[in-house]
Amino acid sequence: MKEKKESARTSSLKEKLLMEKFRVWDSLSEEDKVSVTEYAVAYKKFLNSARTERRCVTEILLMATQRGYEDIYKAPKGCRKLFFNSRGKLIALAFTGSKPLSEGVRIVTSHIDSPRLDLKPNPLYEDVGLAILKTHYYGGIKKYQWVARSLAMVGTVVRQDGKVVEIQIGLDPDDPVLSIPDLLPHLSRKQMEQKASEFIPAENLNVIIGGAPYEDKEASDRVKLATLDLLNKRYGITEEDFVSAEIEIVPAEPARDAGLDRSMIAGYGQDDRVCAFAGVSALLEVDEPEHTAIVICYDKEEIGSEGNTSAKSFALENFLFELMEMTGLEATQRNLRKIFSNGKALSGDVTAAVDPTYSEMYEKRNNSRIGHGIGITKYTGSGGKYMGSDANAEYASWVRRLFNDNKIIWQTAGLGKVDEGGGGTVAKFLANAGIDIIDCGPPILGMHSPFEICAKDDIWMCHKAYKAFLSS
Repeated sequence: MKEKKESARTSSLKEKLLMEKFRVWDSLSEEDKVSVTEYAVAYKKFLNSARTERRCVTEILLMATQRGYEDIYKAPKGCRKLFFNSRGKLIALAFTGSKPLSEGVRIVTSHIDSPRLDLKPNPLYEDVGLAILKTHYYGGIKKYQWVARSLAMVGTVVRQDGKVVEIQIGLDPDDPVLSIPDLLPHLSRKQMEQKASEFIPAENLNVIIGGAPYEDKEASDRVKLATLDLLNKRYGITEEDFVSAEIEIVPAEPARDAGLDRSMIAGYGQDDRVCAFAGVSALLEVDEPEHTAIVICYDKEEIGSEGNTSAKSFALENFLFELMEMTGLEATQRNLRKIFSNGKALSGDVTAAVDPTYSEMYEKRNNSRIGHGIGITKYTGSGGKYMGSDANAEYASWVRRLFNDNKIIWQTAGLGKVDEGGGGTVAKFLANAGIDIIDCGPPILGMHSPFEICAKDDIWMCHKAYKAFLSS
């Protein structure tokens, strides 16, 4: 039996009315494909250096100052490329536009904290001849993913004398690594009967840091003492200095190409440093914006945006007040509200890519797919959109038109089926200030795991989307 051929009229009507899904790779020129590869190299380098929110700020500051950005508190009047650094854990960049601030700004937000293990304030102890560190997990993790893998210790210690000491152990190829041993299968019968959320108790996420004893055989806690002696010789710190420290345990593995075709990148912290890198790199390429273009990278998103370096803080408002003074606009609450109400923003955050192994957890018509471009998430939240942000139709239309006009490959996005998934971003906090905002970022596999996966072409499209937005 011959198949019926579709009429030309039907084909034309489908082309006119139906929404298509595009593969990014199919839309790229050979020159674009080279750019994708080069951009991925720079991004992997950033990921490998920016293992913590503090290291992210350091890397972003380096990128920005090399392109002429200056500290807003030190820059001369009339300087147009400015940065604001809050406590080394939040960074905002601005390129002032030809239009006054009161006519609105363009803001791309992201966050630079990622799920991890933090050392407790009094972490070091000795048991059965081993030196061990106590941790407290940060953000939404699956605890079993953090055992039996190579780990690194990265962070900042502020000693009693005020000296700031940077610690990094386990990232360089010649460094020793740390680890949390898993219980051997032979003794795991009871453990394996427990729920996945319970069989690795949080208090069992203890990191092995040493095993050699101090040379004095009469001393107590000889391994702990020997470990402290090593840390003191290398960093000049004592046990009490852990109290005034922010030391994180992170995966030691570097980000690297994934897939036989090298089409993806696998590595830790891509949620949400991929959007931070895309936003910053996009802003650094913007040329003479009409509206002031701002990229702000927040801390503490993974724990609800609490604290003075989070999206709930007044950091953005403080930065805007300084920008008002720098550009000659009276720094008043009224003008601040004008800036927000006339402005537009993208909440740069990753979205969940459909995982074919667990496809029953996703709503395929609306959730994103790897390699199909940047995901636009009109609304976040969980259940009945609780604790989320929902962009209005007018703004969603504006963003869609902007992306289409600039040949940005995009797709709809969401975080799983309605009553299965859900989650929030920083969008709602900026929306509360009166600005139009929508979530927009690349799809990712293995979100919140120590080894997340993104497609290189999606990352490149994210960069292009943010650049088009910041230039609008």
